[in-house]
Amino acid sequence: MDNWRINQLRDLLRKDRTDEFVIYALGQEYLKIGEHDKSIEFFEQLRLLNPEYVGLYYHLAAAYIETEQNTKAQNIFTQGIEIATKVGDHHALAELRNAKTNFELNL
Repeated sequence: MDNWRINQLRDLLRKDRTDEFVIYALGQEYLKIGEHDKSIEFFEQLRLLNPEYVGLYYHLAAAYIETEQNTKAQNIFTQGIEIATKVGDHHALAELRNAKTNFELNL
């Protein structure tokens, strides 16, 4: 795979293994190209590093859905809703609630 963005992000991550934005961006890049297991790896790494990084929950749940891990996706939606409520991120809260409802309707 020759993906310039991923290579650049990996270089940045080698310099700082705790850079939350870089970890998130790598998860996003892998999600975009359909490498869902790699995406999950980075989003889970970020969740361990900073569980209040609200933006990761929607995308992590999406990756779990793509890999047919529906129980994990549902749990991640629920955790994301709890975190968004805790930190007062009303936009993320609405998105997560909507995504969880749509997911459950399609089960």
